[in-house]
Amino acid sequence: MLQNIRDRLSGPLVWIVVGIILVPFAFFGIETFRGGSSDPTVARVGKQKITQSQFRQASEQRARQLQQWMGENFRPELVNTPRFREVVLNDLVLEQALIQHARQTGYRAYDAAIFEIVSTNPEFQEQGKFSPVAYRNRLARESYTPALYESQARNIFMIDQMREGILSSAWAAESEAAQAYRLEQQQRWLAYAVFEVSRYLPTIRIQPEQVQARYDEQQSRFQSPERIRLAYVELALEDLPPAEKPDAEVLRVIYESDKATRFSTPEERRARHILIGSAADADRAAARKRLDVLAKALEEGADFAALAAAHSEDPGSKNKGGDLGWIRRGQMLEPFEQALFALDRNGVSKPVETEFGWHLIRLEGVHPAVTKPFEDAGVQAELLSLYRQRDAERRFQERSEKLEQLAFESPGSLEPVAQALGLTVKGTDWITRAGGTDIAAQPAVVEMAFSENVLNNNENSPPLTIGDNRVAVIRKQDHEASQQQPLEKVMDALRDELKTEAARQQAASEAAAALDSLGDGRSLEQAVRGRGVGFKVVGRVPRAAPGVDPKILEALFRLPRPEPGKASRTQVTLDNGDVAVLATTGVEDADWASVPTDVQQQTRVRLREAIAGAEFSAYVTDLQNHIGVETISPPEAEN
Repeated sequence: MLQNIRDRLSGPLVWIVVGIILVPFAFFGIETFRGGSSDPTVARVGKQKITQSQFRQASEQRARQLQQWMGENFRPELVNTPRFREVVLNDLVLEQALIQHARQTGYRAYDAAIFEIVSTNPEFQEQGKFSPVAYRNRLARESYTPALYESQARNIFMIDQMREGILSSAWAAESEAAQAYRLEQQQRWLAYAVFEVSRYLPTIRIQPEQVQARYDEQQSRFQSPERIRLAYVELALEDLPPAEKPDAEVLRVIYESDKATRFSTPEERRARHILIGSAADADRAAARKRLDVLAKALEEGADFAALAAAHSEDPGSKNKGGDLGWIRRGQMLEPFEQALFALDRNGVSKPVETEFGWHLIRLEGVHPAVTKPFEDAGVQAELLSLYRQRDAERRFQERSEKLEQLAFESPGSLEPVAQALGLTVKGTDWITRAGGTDIAAQPAVVEMAFSENVLNNNENSPPLTIGDNRVAVIRKQDHEASQQQPLEKVMDALRDELKTEAARQQAASEAAAALDSLGDGRSLEQAVRGRGVGFKVVGRVPRAAPGVDPKILEALFRLPRPEPGKASRTQVTLDNGDVAVLATTGVEDADWASVPTDVQQQTRVRLREAIAGAEFSAYVTDLQNHIGVETISPPEAEN
């Protein structure tokens, strides 16, 4: 029953990211944040507050996540906009509303489910086996603790159950699918002319007083941004030299401490089961009676797999004859596990009750526990690697603490820090509040660069995390305040801007005149003849016709159906400022009856998914209205 969730896991935080709903950024667990009494409230969901500090931490996490996703395409200004802040706050509000509703309606995530999620995640494994050390280390690099990750996993597990229930109930009628396909595959006849802005530019003359007026009206546009250059020292774990190979006794200590989790394969048992679900007391009794009948059939020689396929109520294993695969201790609920590990091979348990109902369990096979010996060459290589990894992490931690101490003790310079730790003082290019390159692409660095202590007090920053096992201390090297740019410096740009605006207005005016002249019974070709613009008859086109501007296609398929012998027409401004006048003389719908069966099925699936998404969106909106969501004050931008 957990297989569907297991199949979707592919990274330490991916399950957290995708579990709730498709949104621009990930949910990261509002319940993990705590704010003091002086922390302003930005929103309230039911009785739960969302504070400025919660919002700030969520924003930083989303900015880091966005940077990881976008790589070199990331630009710091993307996360310094009102739209980004709005998205983050909406995510936090939605997450809290869903968590509250899931709990109120009785959704739960049992320990066995959470263990399954954690233990089967490849990011938390070493050599194909779950490693508690890898688990803790991987989460630490993401500023997570196991308790925090598991708490959020429980929330997402509950919400995912609720969401799947809504999405799986969506339904599309045959007539709806047919109509959707007819519209989706509809084709229209297209003819159009484009009034290009570039054609009018040579005739435009801009007077000096026009430039002066624009400059006076919009002086705030012509402020050079405040900028800063930083000096910094950087400490990275990967730069530390590897430790020498230790004595065998040291490796032996590591081996003994990690033998059970790293070098041993615990006993595994392959099981089948038959589940008869129950809830209320009456259901429990009825479920037990049904299971007793099946147990009697097994005693009389019935095939377990056949009975499971016919009668089990576990959808995850029913179609596999009740096969649950290989199970280790700690993966199942305790009553189930105790019964399974007490069985002999091919033995069948007595009825076992869990939260899910009544089970019959059959033991199919046993993999005994195996421990690799200390002398094994692979074990020796892994022990040395593990020793060096831990030694490097220890040294990195010690140097990080020393870095913090030295930066605090010598706040006016980085030189003592660099000399004591054998580091080099580096410098950045000019950066603005929108960010820069290299370490200045990190939102935390930009925020600290313009903080009071670094910018105005000329002090070293505390150590800043700038990547996995990478920290840096920064300080101000140079600073330039924002300044008003003189008219002479922006005059050419303003003149070009005014010329372009005037040319666009002229193109729009001539396009409107051509469109108006169509009312005299003339064709589009006649209306644009002599205006110096190109005219093109494209013919019949689909909604995504290659080679046709998407804006023209969008306008085309918004036109009303033309009457016989007449045309529907409109004008549209393209992304480059050019203006198109277009007309259609005919519309042809797709024929649903002639569509192959597999294409019809694909259409039904797409429509059902669209309906499911719309229904869940409406459900969430109603949920938020029911719980009560109030924005107290818009979240503040970080200075």
